[in-house]
Amino acid sequence: MAKYDENFFKIDGEEKTEFKVDALLSPDETLLWQGKPNKKAFILSNIIKMLPIAIIWLAIDTTMIVLFAKFVPDIPIGAKIGIAAFFVIHLAPVWIWLYNIATASKRHANTEYAFTDKRIIIKTGLIGIDVQNIYYSEIESINVKVGVADKMLKVGDIYIKCNAHAQVLWDLPTPYALANRLQKIALDIKSDIHFPNAMRPEENKGYKTKYKSDVDTNVNDDDLKL
Repeated sequence: MAKYDENFFKIDGEEKTEFKVDALLSPDETLLWQGKPNKKAFILSNIIKMLPIAIIWLAIDTTMIVLFAKFVPDIPIGAKIGIAAFFVIHLAPVWIWLYNIATASKRHANTEYAFTDKRIIIKTGLIGIDVQNIYYSEIESINVKVGVADKMLKVGDIYIKCNAHAQVLWDLPTPYALANRLQKIALDIKSDIHFPNAMRPEENKGYKTKYKSDVDTNVNDDDLKL
């Protein structure tokens, strides 16, 4: 077993409170791309997200409160407190929507994405900082979603599906180009894992097979029978 000295886990500058993605890179790791969500798109998406639900929920609860006040004016104080507590809890979707809007700017400041030659680093958080790593060998698929607002602001969301979980990279510029490059890196690394360079022949007839469309259309019915 390898021996480590007492300073093995000591990191230069670890007393600094500001978190940098660069500090996570290993000596043999290369940073390929680093960026943040578009701020306008990020905040707008937090406003639009849950907006229909919040409006409908607020309208229903407001109507119920008005009806209670109009048709049942003489309510004991205990019942009024109970009803008020009920509506405070029942309006939870509205509070969540307002919370997402109020914290959007701070969460955007703490959100950062980095692509290296080994993994995808996702930094998020509101008060504390959370860091998630997606290694290219774990990736099953990479998809892009561009909504109406995203199209106006020239951004898009990249959906990454892995073996046991999924992640979304929100509101990135040139999402299609970034997704294509990520997909290529994932494919190359998986190919290296399953078929290392040392085992590859100079010519691989089974890879990149060409498919032809010159199907014989003069096929008899008897030829199709099993």
